[in-house]
Amino acid sequence: MEQLTLHADGISATIVGQGAELVSLRDADGTELLWQAGPAWRRHSPVLFPIVGRLKGDRLRHRGQSYPMTQHGFARDRRFAWAGQGPTSCALVLTDDAETRTHYPFAFRLTIGYDLKPRQLGVTFEIANTGDEPLPASIGAHPAFNWPLLPELPKEAYRLTFADNEPAPVRRLEDGLLLPASQPTPIKGKTLPLSEKLFVDDAIILDRPASTSVRYAAARGQAIEMSWQGFNELGIWSKPGGAPFLCIEPWHGIASPVDFDGEFADKPGIMLIEPGAKRTLSYRIAVGREP
Repeated sequence: MEQLTLHADGISATIVGQGAELVSLRDADGTELLWQAGPAWRRHSPVLFPIVGRLKGDRLRHRGQSYPMTQHGFARDRRFAWAGQGPTSCALVLTDDAETRTHYPFAFRLTIGYDLKPRQLGVTFEIANTGDEPLPASIGAHPAFNWPLLPELPKEAYRLTFADNEPAPVRRLEDGLLLPASQPTPIKGKTLPLSEKLFVDDAIILDRPASTSVRYAAARGQAIEMSWQGFNELGIWSKPGGAPFLCIEPWHGIASPVDFDGEFADKPGIMLIEPGAKRTLSYRIAVGREP
């Protein structure tokens, strides 16, 4: 099966086997909320695994060996197996094989579950270590929402409103790698007014967010609330040059610092999962409207 569409009160979601990717999210009126992979960026909501961001030189180092690993890892380009299907939920699984081990020399099982409830979609990532050594890994979500959600509104009408004040400095990237110095946050209290100029220097990275939810909306029209559990960082990104989408990205892991070229297991932000153990992380997208 190539794809499956789930339906619940006030929402529908379509998932494909390629990359276990969410490719459509519609509200009760049938309005598409998710970016439809246009020329500006050919993805919708890729899964970032086993890395988030880039490694220095695009190489993973483990026990003196070097393995090629491109930005955001390989899961988004692999076909997952369907492990369960229903009218409101599904699960997809990716396990290691000879090809993954040429890039990532570890045994793993990655299960992604989608669960649709009235006006909200829950997504769960479960990483299991099926090998006999600690499993170093990162994982991240990368959903791209249409920006603006209402075509007649300007982009500058939109804002992100965090659950808590976000005074901490933010991090930035250079050539996909993490710069050492932090920068003052553009978030004012709980609010980030959105504009294209925010993304001239790539993503805005909250490496220690106080919040575990954020609302994306204008004064009227559709609204999206993202909430997450188990993730340590949050990326906010749009492709420079006016691309009509906004990505809100819960991450566990982050790009390599510009000066880090060590063992993958020692990389800042990495999780280590013991043999036989699992790590579960989740996020939820709730859809609504502003009055």
